[in-house]
Amino acid sequence: MTSSRVAAIDCGTNSIRLLVADVDPATGALTELDRRMEVVRLGQGVDRTGLLAPEALARTLDQAAEYARVIEELGATRTRFVATSATRDAANRGEFVEGVLARLGVEPEVVSGTEEAELSFRGATGVVAANHPGPFVVVDLGGGSTELVLGTQAPEAAWSMDVGCVRLTERHLRSDPPTAEEIEAARADVRATLDTASLTVPLGKAATLVGLAGSVTTVTAHALGLERYDRDRIDGAVLSVEETLAACEDLLGRTRAEREALGFMHPGRIDVIGAGALVWAEVVRRVRDDVAAAGGELTSVVTSEHDILDGIALSIA
Repeated sequence: MTSSRVAAIDCGTNSIRLLVADVDPATGALTELDRRMEVVRLGQGVDRTGLLAPEALARTLDQAAEYARVIEELGATRTRFVATSATRDAANRGEFVEGVLARLGVEPEVVSGTEEAELSFRGATGVVAANHPGPFVVVDLGGGSTELVLGTQAPEAAWSMDVGCVRLTERHLRSDPPTAEEIEAARADVRATLDTASLTVPLGKAATLVGLAGSVTTVTAHALGLERYDRDRIDGAVLSVEETLAACEDLLGRTRAEREALGFMHPGRIDVIGAGALVWAEVVRRVRDDVAAAGGELTSVVTSEHDILDGIALSIA
């Protein structure tokens, strides 16, 4: 049986990403041909206005057209386009759907937070499970939402929290650097949301905590002391809880100019990484404390570069 060449697109609040891969139908193994990401900030202002801004929509659709060119060039036979938090929240999402359909020939699926979590879990654990024990708590920290999912071989509980690096920056972290009052308000927001999430997802059952997406990988690059972004070193990195929290706090306290000077920092993350680091720190603390309350110990955190894109590709192969 021959492999299937597929294209997966994940369009979130901050970035739009593409994966073109060959999938072995017998094993489900992915052979990556092209993986790319562009920050388009589709969710600009959505938390405040409930609408996709015209300029944000234009940036995103321009990038969709570029991805259409790459998909055609590489000869993918099936494409799935998944849109997440910002699009779920926007009253004018019909304009987005029509624009993507015109450029790519596929209709974007505006998935629920639960399905988003399940796709992220499948993409991450397909690789992480070979080296780490379950149950896993997989955390996909995006621009508009953060998905938490618990499971071993398949998702057993999932929850989507309406906190992410773009949403929290726009709500709270407006100063440069953020003030103590702004940080405390953002922390309270995340902690309240985690209180709700933990009623559905028993975080204390985690044997392995896995973090996904740009905020987490950027924190990991900082903790590793990388001069440039190195996907191979970041993927599968194991950091202690203390190293992770220290890197988060350092990024949160920096000015935009200081973040910009970091060689691994993507330009599109400079203004939102403080909020992303804050969310990740709060999640790590909460999982550590809940595991301890359940009689266990969480001493380390795993970062994965395999995420919802891999899950989307596997779902259509």
